[in-house]
Amino acid sequence: MPVKKSAPICDCDVIHSKLVERVRKAMPREEDFYDLADLYKMFSDSTRVRILWALSAAQMCVCDIAVLLNMTKSAISHQLRALRLANLVKYDKKGKTVYYSLADSHVKDIFEKGFEHIRE
Repeated sequence: MPVKKSAPICDCDVIHSKLVERVRKAMPREEDFYDLADLYKMFSDSTRVRILWALSAAQMCVCDIAVLLNMTKSAISHQLRALRLANLVKYDKKGKTVYYSLADSHVKDIFEKGFEHIRE
């Protein structure tokens, strides 16, 4: 039976207090960590990720996204609402048609970095 290797841990009692204090001073506020975790939760659903990918390619309406992803308009609308509330997408109404796009270039950057990471 193979021996399980545990993760290496520090086997000393030395505290590098200057290092700890420097990192502590640079740390974002606790609320920022919660907000960042909430942002990444939006990327934890494959439907939302596929919608974001589609919108990184072009501005699209709900009907077009539904056809592209072979889903109902209702299901797409539900996911777009979550993405909109997370400030990841925005919309522009032209007549009776509502077009969605990424909220800003940061969203595309996050998206592209994620793909870059998983393809390594």
